[in-house]
Amino acid sequence: MAPAEGAAYRPAGMAASRLELNLVRLLCRCEAMAAEKRDPEEWRLEKYVGALEDMLQALKAQTCKPASEVLGEYSRKVDFLKGMLQAEKLTSSAEKALANQFLTPGRVPTTARERVPATKTVHLQSRARYTSEMRSELLGNSGTEAPGPDVRKRTAAAGPRPAAELDLALQRQQELQEQLSEEMLDLARSLKSNTLAAQGIIKRDNQTLSYSIKMADQNLEKLKVESERLEQHAQKSVNWLLWAMLIVVCSIFISMILFIRVMPKLK
Repeated sequence: MAPAEGAAYRPAGMAASRLELNLVRLLCRCEAMAAEKRDPEEWRLEKYVGALEDMLQALKAQTCKPASEVLGEYSRKVDFLKGMLQAEKLTSSAEKALANQFLTPGRVPTTARERVPATKTVHLQSRARYTSEMRSELLGNSGTEAPGPDVRKRTAAAGPRPAAELDLALQRQQELQEQLSEEMLDLARSLKSNTLAAQGIIKRDNQTLSYSIKMADQNLEKLKVESERLEQHAQKSVNWLLWAMLIVVCSIFISMILFIRVMPKLK
């Protein structure tokens, strides 16, 4: 078996142990056997599933065990195979169909080559088979000859029991479908309310952002105006200071000339 098997739900960079590889190989073998049409006296699949349980317990007890999601997927598939074998041991097809309703197949393919989990395919096949068996029990084969009086009596005596079981199975299935529809409706309502709330928050954030951008533009314009005024004021201050210095220098020069001419020269 290729090493890629079991890597469908294993994170990249994590190496599988030898026990896990053996478990994946045996799990693939059990899934293939469950999908095939088996003889009623076939005993290997039940033994294989028992070995899977032992290997799974040993894998959980290891120190370097896989992630909890991977272990949960292994447990889900092993429980499905075990429940499928138990359902096959029931007497009536209605009981088998009812037991099949409560089985949970795997969510992730066991190998990288699978597009759909094998346990899910087996689940659908067994459901269709049990439904066909119930229909055959109730209606009988249309191609057979007309039954005699003894057969009619046995059919009439056994007829109400499968019919009641079928009604019970159909009622359970309808209840499950109604429950699923209600859950989907609640989920859709919750998704709609969350979407509306998110839209309101985004709208308010956009309004706040637009207001902030507008205020920033206004402040930038005011800053430009004030900068120009400050530059003009600075230029005016420099001009007045220059003229004042020129006046002071000229006054000192004139004063020195007058002082030289007025004061007598020293001999």
